[in-house]
Amino acid sequence: MRTPSDATPPLQRVPAQLFIVASALVQYIGAAVAVGLFAVIDPASVAWWRVTVAAVVLLAWRRPWHAGLTWGDLWRSGVFGLVLTGMNITFYEAIARLPLGIAVSLEFLGPVSVAVLRGRGAAPRIAAVLALGGVVAIGGLGLDLGAAGIGAGIAWILAAAALWAGYIVLGQRIASQRSGITNLALGCTAGALVWAPVLAPGGAPVFSSWQLAIAVAGVGVLSTVLPYSFEALAMSRLSAATFALFTALLPATSALVGAVMLRQLPGAWELVGLVLISIAVWVASRSEQAG
Repeated sequence: MRTPSDATPPLQRVPAQLFIVASALVQYIGAAVAVGLFAVIDPASVAWWRVTVAAVVLLAWRRPWHAGLTWGDLWRSGVFGLVLTGMNITFYEAIARLPLGIAVSLEFLGPVSVAVLRGRGAAPRIAAVLALGGVVAIGGLGLDLGAAGIGAGIAWILAAAALWAGYIVLGQRIASQRSGITNLALGCTAGALVWAPVLAPGGAPVFSSWQLAIAVAGVGVLSTVLPYSFEALAMSRLSAATFALFTALLPATSALVGAVMLRQLPGAWELVGLVLISIAVWVASRSEQAG
């Protein structure tokens, strides 16, 4: 005789919190793999391969041509995809020059800014002050701004943060009308096609090495397909406060992956900045979701 628990789908038996942790881990493991590719493929071209692989996988999975989409839907998804691809390009250019944990922490200025602008009351202002303190600790005290590539890396990651903010705003508007994963499939396809003439030539080494082909396929699956799917599985089962708390752990998770896989050990001031930005993310996320 089957019990109610036996009838529960296997994925529903997995604690939702584990999906968020898994999302963070696979996402930044994918980023660490991407860093290893930068010696033979330009960072922007690795980002293009990431989006292209994700597009192929998501199109095969979602088959958006059966969703009854209008030309307006396709246009909005196309714009979303260009922002998404730009965010990936600028992020990869940044982590080619900055430690992974530091880059991710600074990139979170994007979602914190969205939450601060949308929020009301004291919490958004507290988040803004904490984020600013984290930036000062990392950029003013933790990093040697005179070192080669650091200034350019900060510029790239600030651009990534701005694009992440745009990605959030566009993605939330579209997700309120139709499947977010279908939108991601269409967006990745648009981004891959538009950027192909510029970035595909730099990714040509992939065609001459099966090891590189496997690596870029892994980056696309680990950094886009799996984390987005894990988050979708978790968000419907977690409270806003719990989801905000786990989101705040992402900068720390990226620093851990960077330390283990890339031997990028943060200094004292960098750790202070990382903690301040993590707290800012938690405060801002709770404020936005409460509103």
